Amino acid sequence: MNNIDRPRPSLANVDFGLTPFTVAWEITRACALACVHCRAEAQPKRDPHELTTDEGFRLIDQLVAIGSPILILTGGDPLMHPDLLDLIRYASQKGLRVALSPTATALATRERLQAARDAGVARMQISLDGSNPDIQDTFRGRKGSFQRTTEILEMIQDLGVSLQVGTTVSRFNLDDLDRIATLVTRYGAVMWSLFFLVPTGRGRTEDMISPEEHESVFNWLYDLSRSAPFDVRTTAAQHYRRVVIQRRRQEAATNAGAGNGLTVTGAGYSFADGLGQSGKGVNDGNGFAFVSHIGDVCPSGFLPISAGNVREHSFVEIYRHSQLFQELRDYSLLKGKCGLCDFREVCSGSRARAFAVTGDYLESDPYCAYMPSAARQAQTAD
Repeated sequence: MNNIDRPRPSLANVDFGLTPFTVAWEITRACALACVHCRAEAQPKRDPHELTTDEGFRLIDQLVAIGSPILILTGGDPLMHPDLLDLIRYASQKGLRVALSPTATALATRERLQAARDAGVARMQISLDGSNPDIQDTFRGRKGSFQRTTEILEMIQDLGVSLQVGTTVSRFNLDDLDRIATLVTRYGAVMWSLFFLVPTGRGRTEDMISPEEHESVFNWLYDLSRSAPFDVRTTAAQHYRRVVIQRRRQEAATNAGAGNGLTVTGAGYSFADGLGQSGKGVNDGNGFAFVSHIGDVCPSGFLPISAGNVREHSFVEIYRHSQLFQELRDYSLLKGKCGLCDFREVCSGSRARAFAVTGDYLESDPYCAYMPSAARQAQTAD
């Protein structure tokens, strides 16, 4: 059985306190682009302090030991790592399901993409942030980016690799999302992964959409998910789960049909909600972890606080026992309206955005428009 055929980890049998569902490893920060939102603040050349290939092999061994989460190889541009294929092959042979997120540059040739596929990559993600050159090229900081992106999308489609399209939602493309969705369909993607901008790295607070605009996009995504030929996933937008549950409850109440089998997705997983049942949601440090190019283990790439370094401690020890990760998994510590929210167990808000905006990763997500009844009552009492 190759890693493409291996069953995905199931939310039903994964204890996120012991095993992450997904781990993203930034194998390099080198990248030829200069995207306006770049979390990594990518640089033209590789950092000499990057994890070595042997250190990467040891990290992969530790991921197998912790329970074989999905492994995303990202950057920067992972194609700028000279031993990328060796890392893919090693992880695949160890039984990990491997995804690759290359940048749309000249390095992403058909030959390289095919080699990555043959080495064991199960899925590739390509970023598409606009439906035309004006938006995409401006966003990515490189003229010709849109054309190159569509060429790579065609190559992946032709190679028969499972395709995921990533889009960072911001003020730059808020009114373009429906046209981007059309392109996601055209290129046969199985997943549209929408990242809602967090002001970290090059991302700026003024480029985020408002809480009300988040709510509007969530409702639009829910409607789209009812008929789209691809799944929808949101990152740094855990409150999309709340909107889906609310919409399904409304539909059930009016006998409009809840769309049995609808899949709500989060950071690298599928979250299937059942009416009247408690759900389980991946969040920063709770089912998800990020390893930087120099080995720092963070709750996510958008929450760049190191809980330890794999050069000094094992990934298993850091994920399971560090104070940072344990606090993020204890939702009773959440503050403000997130701590009072009736959807706390399935959402808990974006811990990354809370930290980026307020400086406290346990504070409420300031870009959620929902006001829980308990929070309203507390305001009235005050």
